[in-house]
Amino acid sequence: MTTSSPILIDKHSGYRVITFNRPDKLNAFNDTMHEELRSAIDDAEADESCRALMLTGAGRAFCAGQDLSDRLLKPGEAPVPRNSLEQHYNPLVRKLRDLPFPVIAAVNGVAAGAGANIALACDIVIAARSATFIQSFAKLGLLPDCGGTWLLPRLAGEARAMGLALLGDKLPAAQAAEWGLIWRCVEDEALNATVEELATRLAQAPTRGLARTKEAIYGSSVRSLAEQLAFESDAQRELGRSADFAEGVAAFLEKRAPRFSGR
Repeated sequence: MTTSSPILIDKHSGYRVITFNRPDKLNAFNDTMHEELRSAIDDAEADESCRALMLTGAGRAFCAGQDLSDRLLKPGEAPVPRNSLEQHYNPLVRKLRDLPFPVIAAVNGVAAGAGANIALACDIVIAARSATFIQSFAKLGLLPDCGGTWLLPRLAGEARAMGLALLGDKLPAAQAAEWGLIWRCVEDEALNATVEELATRLAQAPTRGLARTKEAIYGSSVRSLAEQLAFESDAQRELGRSADFAEGVAAFLEKRAPRFSGR
């Protein structure tokens, strides 16, 4: 991929960074961007050396959602959101949740519409102080999609979710962090160093255990306490036989830093 591609990929030791690269469109999605993003994520998942993934945006935006101008086939013709959701956005959100390693959203600027909810679907969200989250759907006569109506009440509570969805107002990153919608808000100049340090840390962590942790937490909303306890027991039994558990115990006993392999 060239620097003119809508998706840029940077490979680091143990992790990859995927950058949405349509800065003149605030990194809004068109079909080509969707296809290249799907390919980039599939490639990262297939690479055993990739143990964490980061999503971010080029320029002053993280992602402004769907490029509506890309959907207007004839003057005055309205786009049909359902087709794009079923073909692109819904599989993307499911994939981010199901990846067997942590996914970081480094929100460098505005995250609006589908762009906001793609960020919130990631495992850890860190935003620059100047970033904003906007559920802009109401201003178009739509409802939040990309899992927005599922994510928002679980992250921020029903009252705040309703206000965000019905009004479509800008939510500053600091407020999003205070509400528990995201993990952290950092100063703009600290964002790159913060997310790079985090990605490196996750890439050196016991990946298999982190994958099962994701599965446990995301599945907890549909399980009873008894079912969750059983899930934890089964997963713990599996992880207790892993190479990383053996390494973690050895490192603890030898009073040294562990060297996890992700297996």
